[in-house]
Amino acid sequence: MKLLIGLGNPGERYHNTRHNLGFLALDHFAGDCGFGFSRKKHDALWARGVCGGQEFIAIKPQTFMNLSGIAARAFAEEYQISPEEVIILCDDIYQPFGRLRIRKAGSAGGHNGLASVIECLGADSVMRIRLGVGKPEDESADLADYVLSALTAVESERVPVLCGWVSKAIALILQGDINKAMNICHGRDCGEAE
Repeated sequence: MKLLIGLGNPGERYHNTRHNLGFLALDHFAGDCGFGFSRKKHDALWARGVCGGQEFIAIKPQTFMNLSGIAARAFAEEYQISPEEVIILCDDIYQPFGRLRIRKAGSAGGHNGLASVIECLGADSVMRIRLGVGKPEDESADLADYVLSALTAVESERVPVLCGWVSKAIALILQGDINKAMNICHGRDCGEAE
């Protein structure tokens, strides 16, 4: 059993923000696989499914970003899922918009939602797919304001293509082909059509 975690903030106010790319990408994957998030427990919207023969639980924590780990821990404990079977989708200010970075483990890199999951699971051996959102052009700008601000019109147009690549990567990972998932995304501007 795998646990897919899309990171974001609940509510319409945050729906189309850079910090919610984890939610948007997981929603895209759900659409590709034909499931939705109609159920709620452990402070998360959740669904259960199968992709490529691999069973998974997909969740979107509703506790706000900084407490995302609470729902992650509750689902991991209930379904006896180890940290190595967790896949997190989150935004990444250290990558240009549209770039993806897949890592099998590591630090939170300053991402509070990822830090919460790592802390609550007690391990940094969680896989993460980081979706690049870039940094503000004004280096003195507040990063929190930047990631919580709405996507620009150009970024919004690119999101479906970006999320399509994430969906392909998730499917490959669930099928056990992590290296192929990394290879199709590495160095590619995933916000541009093929």
